[in-house]
This record gives sequence, structure tokens and C-alpha cells, in this order.
Amino acid sequence: MKFNVKVWRQAGPNAKGEFKTYSVDGILPEMSLLEMLDALNETLAKRGEDPIAFDSDCREGICGTCGLVVNGMAHGPRLKCTTCELRMRHFEDGATITIEPFRAKPFPIIKDLVVDRSAFDRIMAAGGYISVNTGSAPDANSVLVPKDVAEKAMDSAACIGCGACVAACPNASASLFVSAKITQFALLPQGQPERERRVLRMVDQMDREGFGNCSNHAECEAACPKGISIENIARMRREYMRAQLVYEERAEVAGAGG
Repeated sequence: MKFNVKVWRQAGPNAKGEFKTYSVDGILPEMSLLEMLDALNETLAKRGEDPIAFDSDCREGICGTCGLVVNGMAHGPRLKCTTCELRMRHFEDGATITIEPFRAKPFPIIKDLVVDRSAFDRIMAAGGYISVNTGSAPDANSVLVPKDVAEKAMDSAACIGCGACVAACPNASASLFVSAKITQFALLPQGQPERERRVLRMVDQMDREGFGNCSNHAECEAACPKGISIENIARMRREYMRAQLVYEERAEVAGAGG
């Protein structure tokens, strides 16, 4: 198979970027889009040109580092599919494929297709964890959780933090990512002791990072490779409103007792 590939090239964070078009030939249908870029980079290296910089790690759709905008869509045209799982047979032979980085102010471009997504790490560090040592896995059924609740928590925990929700949102909102991380703990008994503090801190950090507000476009859900539902955003809002009341009340009680 043969393709024309329009790739965003940018030498550094402050350099001016532009699209450059390359012709790639000899591509097998079963190759992934990232493997096609590997083949293109081998050609560029042989010509003495700078290879295209892009992120990838597991290439199994579970780490979230491979996110790219392909033909105008985060992770490409296939639903619930990461960029690394996108195969060249999904494109017509001879087609022109446009590849560019996730674009959002909180995701500054480092080089070419690589963006800095450490804003997500800072949001998780603000409260996306259980701070006590819970030890090894408990025996089965020692902590009872209703099946429907456990399944909802697992659905939220499926978020891989790739940032496609931010790239797809016209407001560059991170609400789907943050709400999924809040929900997975808010539903389970292990997450209850820090439930209020977690949502307040994570939402506050999300705002500090400069992500936009959610305005219910639902583009995030459509672009999410793991099918995370925007129901999580509704739950995050409820959790936030509840935490503002409950957490303040607890602080007042603690202050009165002291």
C-alpha cells in the first residue's frame, strides 16, 4: 500500500510548526499507523533527515501515550480504538492521511507530535489516590461491594489518561478524565474516607492547569478509546457540590471540638 502522509513538524516548543507531506510505499495492511511512522522514520534517517518525534509505549491500547489526531479526529476514525491499534487497512490505498498532535493549551507541544501531558499527573497528585497503605489484596468477599456498583467503578477505572477527551473538546476540558478518576474511588468503600477532599483538590487543580469548562458537547465521550461515559461528569459535579457542604461542615465541627 502507498500513502501520502501530512505530518505536523515542529522543532521545539517555541519553534514555528508546519505540515510536511511525505510519500510512503510498501506498507502492509496489517501494520499499525505507528508502524507506518516507524517505516517513514527509517526512510528519513537514511536520507539524513530528522525523524518524526512521537510518543508510544505499550502499543497495546492500555498505556495512553500514543494519542494523535488522525484525519481531524483524536485517535483516528475508528470508534473505541487507540492510535496504536489503528491499522493501515482502515485507510484506502493511495489516501492522504493527516497526522497532528493533541492540541490544547495545557498540552504544550514538545516536538513534532509529542505533547507535555504532565498536567494530568499533577491532577492525580492533587488527590487521585488512597493515601493509606491498604496492604496486599484482601480475601475475596471480605469487603462486600454490590455487583452493579463494582462494574460502574471498573468502567470508570478503564480510563487510560490519553487526553483524547481534551483534544476532542472545543473547550479543551479535562472533565471526562478527572471525573472518571474521581468516580472510580467515590463508588468504592476504600475511597470513602478521602472522598470530599479528593474531588475538591482534583477539580481545583484541573482549573489551575487551564483546562476549559465542560459545556456538554459530548465530543469527549465520542473520542474516548475506552468508551468512558459522560455520566461520570454529572457524578463529579454532584460530588463537588456535596463535598463543598459536607467538607466545610466537618471542618466547622472539628474546629468547635478543638
